[in-house]
Amino acid sequence: FIACSEAEKSPTETAKIVVESFYKKDLPTLEKYTTEESFQAFMNIQDMFPAAEDENSNFNVLQETESGNIAWVQFKTNYEDNPETFKLIKENGQWKVTEKGLREKGPF
Repeated sequence: FIACSEAEKSPTETAKIVVESFYKKDLPTLEKYTTEESFQAFMNIQDMFPAAEDENSNFNVLQETESGNIAWVQFKTNYEDNPETFKLIKENGQWKVTEKGLREKGPF
């Protein structure tokens, strides 16, 4: 019952969870909130980044847009100097970070 009663996360909440779980190397959480393709992409680059020492990511949304089952979130964190943008899709009623298509341009 607990899993069924878990509130649906917004695209922004999901993006924050993914960023923080990536830098904290929390793989079960990272896998839960990413598509299979994105999880593999994150795994391919994760060893290049040290585990986060700072508990506070200082996640700050710069822009967000949602249209149907696709959302985009642009944000800044303490982990990177430049803003990052995630594409999210709704999969089985849950937002997940996914890979941007080749030559696909985000809305911002």
